[in-house]
Amino acid sequence: MKKILIIGAGFLQSFVIKKAKELGYYTIAIDKNQYSLGFQYADEYGIVDIVDQKACLEYAISKGIDGVITAATDYGVLSTAYIARKMRLPGLNYEVAKVIKDKYKIRNMLFENKVDDVSQYYEVYNKDFVDNLKDNIKFPVMVKPSDGSGSKAAKRVDSFVEMKDACNEAIRTSLVGKALIEDFIEGEEFGVESFVYKGEVHILGVLGKKMTSPPDYAELGHYMPSRLDSEMKIKEVVRNAIRSLNINFGAVNMDVLVTEDNRVCIVDVGARMGGNLIGSHIIPKSTGIDYMRILIRAAVGDEVDLKAHNNGGCIVTRLLALKPGKIKSLPDFEKIKEEYKVDIYHDLKVGREIREYHNNIDGCGYVVSMLDDIKDAASRAEKAKRSIDLGIIRE
Repeated sequence: MKKILIIGAGFLQSFVIKKAKELGYYTIAIDKNQYSLGFQYADEYGIVDIVDQKACLEYAISKGIDGVITAATDYGVLSTAYIARKMRLPGLNYEVAKVIKDKYKIRNMLFENKVDDVSQYYEVYNKDFVDNLKDNIKFPVMVKPSDGSGSKAAKRVDSFVEMKDACNEAIRTSLVGKALIEDFIEGEEFGVESFVYKGEVHILGVLGKKMTSPPDYAELGHYMPSRLDSEMKIKEVVRNAIRSLNINFGAVNMDVLVTEDNRVCIVDVGARMGGNLIGSHIIPKSTGIDYMRILIRAAVGDEVDLKAHNNGGCIVTRLLALKPGKIKSLPDFEKIKEEYKVDIYHDLKVGREIREYHNNIDGCGYVVSMLDDIKDAASRAEKAKRSIDLGIIRE
């Protein structure tokens, strides 16, 4: 039985841990949080900080693994690539992984290769750098951590005073202490999932998004199919981006903006499967492509099948972005599921403090709705989410 190491064992990672075990692999998970949900589904687990590459490698060597993956967290990308290189396992090139973790380097490479239309971008790491840009910036701009994910500390700014505050927040949030300033693009946001295998780029799907209103720019849910006329153009831009960034292996998650005049601009690139149930539910249920199976089998060197085996259907998800407060009691989730014909995944429990929703990290779970009509699916997902929110008694 082949052994696979899964870097990260949180809520979203738990789906890929369960899948690996279902496929017959000996499943080992690591996370620094000893209470990680995914541990209960693994054959074995270790308490290891997934950002500590050397510690992760030592653990991997001690277990004699045959493959290594991370699925829905950016924090495990570098350690995964590092282990793959050192143990000569299938994986993303480590030097490429370092580029993908740096949003400024990504932006620079995309600009040099003329992949999209974003041309104004700067990296800053202290007040003096921000001050030096005063006469060069054309507003509005987007400010975010250079290594961030989940829309954390991402903010549109329209003045220099706002920009200084936004940069300070992004720098504080960043693990490497850097912020990226780039053009703010007006447009509709979409997600794109791809898989690179044996030198070929396979676009698995284009997903529509529901987003929060400004000043936050966070996901509230997805829908698929996107029903977008410019899907072919999006796919072309994404393929060019993947090739320009030299991504050689595995899952790639991108966010793009499509403007009114049909320009496609890349917002973010991740060298891993999309979070928010994209890999575990949205892609497989909509396209028939078993995304997690592909990810797992490729990582241990087994052949993969990238063909769709059914026509899929319309799927809509909603994040449980709920009213803040400490939970006193929970609603009857089974009753809500039955009433609205949805699936619900959550980590809510009595005593938990629900945070005000500003980014994906503040979410409490998901509602998944599948119907033939996408508008009906969206309506049922929204009603189920509202019913959950109203059914929670807060202290």
